[in-house]
Amino acid sequence: MSRIDYFHDPDAPLANAVVPSVTAVVMDERGRLLMIHRTDNDLWAIPGGGHDIGESIAETVIREVREETGIEVEVTDFVGTYTDPGHVMAYDDGEVRQQFSLCFRARPVGGVLRTSSESREVRWVDPRELDALDIHKSIRLRITHGLARDAKPYIG
Repeated sequence: MSRIDYFHDPDAPLANAVVPSVTAVVMDERGRLLMIHRTDNDLWAIPGGGHDIGESIAETVIREVREETGIEVEVTDFVGTYTDPGHVMAYDDGEVRQQFSLCFRARPVGGVLRTSSESREVRWVDPRELDALDIHKSIRLRITHGLARDAKPYIG
């Protein structure tokens, strides 16, 4: 499935769904950030995805990071809430989601990097190299907040 992200675009379609989701700022012992090159919108992002019935939110983070990257993580902290109604994602099946994402910090505890149906490339990225990647503004905001370790959780 493909998607188009609209960010404060007056031509964006109206949202018809809200799906609770998570993202994770995962840093390794060398200070590198776990990044995926998404298959649905061809952008670089931190791993994440939808919350499933029967899971705690921490279990969602752990599952999504494992599914998209092969890396096992432990959730360590909360980064913030991202619910900007000006950010919608239009999928090719007609669903248009308003952003609703909870972002967490996590640390790797095992696993091996691998791609998935949602990630065409997975790698550890030095934060100084992020400007070379095509990253959506909303994901870049999460990364900025996630790297600011002493900041209060973002509510937006």
